Amino acid sequence: MTTSSVLSMARRPLAAAVLFALLAPGAALAATAKEKELEARIAQLEQQVQALLSAQQQQQTQIVQTQSAVTEVQAAQKAAPAVPAGKQPIQSTTIMTAANPGTAFSYGGFIKMDAMATDTSDGKIADGSSGRLFYLPSAIPVGANSARSGDPYTDFHAQFSRFWLSADHTTDSGDKFKAYIEADFFGGGNNALVGNETSTNTYAVSLRQAYISWNNWLAGQTWSNFQDVAALPDAVDFVGTTDGTIFVRQAQLRYTKGPWSFSLENPQTTVTPFLNNGARFNTGDNVAPDLTARWLTKGDWGHFTVAALVRQFKYENVATGQDETESGAALSVSGKFNIGKSDDIRYAVNGGKGIGRYLAFGLGSDTVQAADGSLEAIDGYGGFVAWRHAFSPKVRTNLMYATAMFDNDKALTGFGVTERSQSWHANVIYSPFPKLDIGAELSWGQRQLEDDREGDLKRIQTHVKFSF
Repeated sequence: MTTSSVLSMARRPLAAAVLFALLAPGAALAATAKEKELEARIAQLEQQVQALLSAQQQQQTQIVQTQSAVTEVQAAQKAAPAVPAGKQPIQSTTIMTAANPGTAFSYGGFIKMDAMATDTSDGKIADGSSGRLFYLPSAIPVGANSARSGDPYTDFHAQFSRFWLSADHTTDSGDKFKAYIEADFFGGGNNALVGNETSTNTYAVSLRQAYISWNNWLAGQTWSNFQDVAALPDAVDFVGTTDGTIFVRQAQLRYTKGPWSFSLENPQTTVTPFLNNGARFNTGDNVAPDLTARWLTKGDWGHFTVAALVRQFKYENVATGQDETESGAALSVSGKFNIGKSDDIRYAVNGGKGIGRYLAFGLGSDTVQAADGSLEAIDGYGGFVAWRHAFSPKVRTNLMYATAMFDNDKALTGFGVTERSQSWHANVIYSPFPKLDIGAELSWGQRQLEDDREGDLKRIQTHVKFSF
């Protein structure tokens, strides 16, 4: 073996060692980079897993909270007072947030459109006045010359459309409370733009009733306890038998027990000046309220009732210092008598001293002034009878007669005051669907003065009425 061969063999291990020494750091560096990459990926995976676990925990918490809320609502619904019988809830929670829990709210009324043509013998009823809207005997013109009557005139209106709201509540102990308010669009204030028939025909809301009741007690404005609303005829006109009808709504305090009811009601005195020298006026001087008492009996046959009224009249003349008082009393007997399933008779007989403003929308005065300024109550009488017949569930007819008369002392009132009025009414009402009425009514009315002058009214009236 030569020296070169030996040297060659010695160089190979050395070269291998040198080569290893040179490659080892690179391999070590490569291993370190992969580990770091793997560690980074593992850390990223851990973060993603942690995020998933956190989202799952939040979702689970929300589910638990929702289940708890549902359980609370279900428990509250079970604990809430039951809705009174006959009252169906329109939503799961009360719509009367300020009312006692369990209060039932109700709403109703009707839309009524009236169209009428009127012919009066002694001049026209003033345009825009109440007599153009419904039969009002005091509005019938009376004059000496019937040639002034002119042509008939027509009126359309919807002012008697009505709505009401009621809140009824019964306590756990059985006490019954009611709050009721009712309004229409007749009698509201007018101005140049409101209530005119030139363009807008808009009318103000007018309060009819507003009262609260607690068991047997009632406080607020409603029909007078002296009036029998249940005996009113089925008329197309607002009232129909206005002449003989007691018709008053006013503030009062009323107590009802069984068939008996008693009330203290808002007082007012109407006065006709001596010899009718000036317009009738209200004094507003009363101290004592009007007192009423009523007894009622009813059954399948209908109902019968008797009512009494006691009043004080007062007028204080501030200019002269004169203070005059007078008293009055009246009686009303009324009812409804059913004749089989298709017919009924409705009636009323009313009379007394100082009945004036209660009868026929104040056709007569409560009192008249004497020459010395003292007051004298005027006697008045009135009544009506109405027959109702149903041809079928969809068609019915009514025939009515009413009258009123006043025993005026002509030495005090003069001869220009109303002595009497009377009217006839006949109608047919068709109801093609429940709550929808389409009616037509013929009316004849007459007003007569103490000097025997009289004026007549002839009217044909139609209406479309939908109750809800």
